[in-house]
Amino acid sequence: MAFLFKQAKKKILFVAPEAAPFVKAGGLGEVVYALPRALEDLGYDVRVMLPLYARVNQEKYKLKMEYSALEVPTGSESDEPNEPANLICNIKKYTPNNDHNNHPAVITYFLENEEYYEKRSNVYGYSDDVIRWNLLCRGTLEFFRLTDDWTPDIIIANDWQTGFLPNLLKTTYKDNPRLAKIATIFVIHNLYYQGMFDHRYVADMDYDDGQSPIPSFFDPRIYKINGMRRGIMYSDKINTVSPTYSREIMTKDYGELLEELLKEKRAHVSGVLNGIDYDSFNPETDINLVANYNFKNTEEREKNKLELQARFNLPQNKDIPVLCIASRFVEQKGFDLFFGFLEPVIREEKIQLVVLGSGDAKYMGYFTELAEKLPKQVGIHLNFDTTLPRLIFGGADIILIPSKFEPCGLSQIEAMRYGVIPIVRKTGGLADSVIDVDPATGKGTGFTFEHFDSLSLALTIARALEDFKNKHLWKKIQKQAMTQDFSWTKSAVEYSKIINKAITYHKSNKK
Repeated sequence: MAFLFKQAKKKILFVAPEAAPFVKAGGLGEVVYALPRALEDLGYDVRVMLPLYARVNQEKYKLKMEYSALEVPTGSESDEPNEPANLICNIKKYTPNNDHNNHPAVITYFLENEEYYEKRSNVYGYSDDVIRWNLLCRGTLEFFRLTDDWTPDIIIANDWQTGFLPNLLKTTYKDNPRLAKIATIFVIHNLYYQGMFDHRYVADMDYDDGQSPIPSFFDPRIYKINGMRRGIMYSDKINTVSPTYSREIMTKDYGELLEELLKEKRAHVSGVLNGIDYDSFNPETDINLVANYNFKNTEEREKNKLELQARFNLPQNKDIPVLCIASRFVEQKGFDLFFGFLEPVIREEKIQLVVLGSGDAKYMGYFTELAEKLPKQVGIHLNFDTTLPRLIFGGADIILIPSKFEPCGLSQIEAMRYGVIPIVRKTGGLADSVIDVDPATGKGTGFTFEHFDSLSLALTIARALEDFKNKHLWKKIQKQAMTQDFSWTKSAVEYSKIINKAITYHKSNKK
């Protein structure tokens, strides 16, 4: 596929706070791992820039010093010793072996700083996070300002943490002959998070219109800077993680107070659905399953179903519909819809429910109480787990994803890959990835509902359970779900088009 694109040697840099396999806290880490590799397969020269956290295994990945004693400006003009004009950082580099199929990532740079990264055990959750992300953005640009070994044609910044980078490129570094040539794409993974504050309740005096210079690292005003707004304002192109979400965020219901800005930038906003790693998420080879299978022999899933029931202390019966939830427990995921109706549905329909996840206390408490009331029908595991989702996907029949909003979502895509049929609310990436089953033809890959209310969800569950009784129809739906193409290769081709547009647009604006 590399020969399909004349721009094969274009140089792309991803900047993000996390990326597998080095450090991963959520879905962003998976995207910044998989998408660069897929673009590399298309012939691009792709690299990544990350902070060097303490948990990054430098010996395993054989990091080498690339640039030492990099002075990163803080914007401070104070004479106070605790407010230096520069912070000293190093740049270390991971270089993969020559075998693309066997190396875990593309070339990756790490910004090393003892105070803001090495002394921290977590990626997120610190009171000075906004300084840490500004340091990442500023350090990245300083490094490429001072070294000419490799200069990106385009930088892809991800979410509010890196929204400061396009801002700096268009202002502080606009006259630098090397950096001024770099185009930018800002990827919105979740518009709900815009900075270290609740953007819905900002006092007029703290409102960030994006026009003022980014304050010094030591200026209290930096904590009120809206990285999401600035990323949108200053980037050449904006991308979201699904086509439907790219349209939804221009409405009041989904725009999180940025809908007017996004409508102004409408011509530059696009949406590309995230993918999954088909080598990793593969029921034919997954070692976490009792029995491997593909769409041609889905009857083998019954062995995994029995194991799943045993693991969750539920009666083993291959004919009982097993519904599952595998998710973070946050309001976004729509779990409030379960209150009041899920318990009687489980009891009356004689179904089983397995629940995996953790998060807000009210949802943890709800599922705990549900399991106590219905111990032979509800099994729970309310802790983070990296391998149990694979067994759930290998054995469950239906997954519940009634999200209030969902920029992309990966669990429905991963579940379909394993033959689990999703019930989803028709929003964001869920709308783009799940095709509602047509009762007349049986064509479709899942069951969808539009209105965010409990009755709509209950009726959709009833519809799915009715189709489950028809084994021939259910196997057809499973096959249709399992043979969908949600590979990163497909997504990378779409990203390549946006990359070309961004570079062309940037060049035309520099003339």
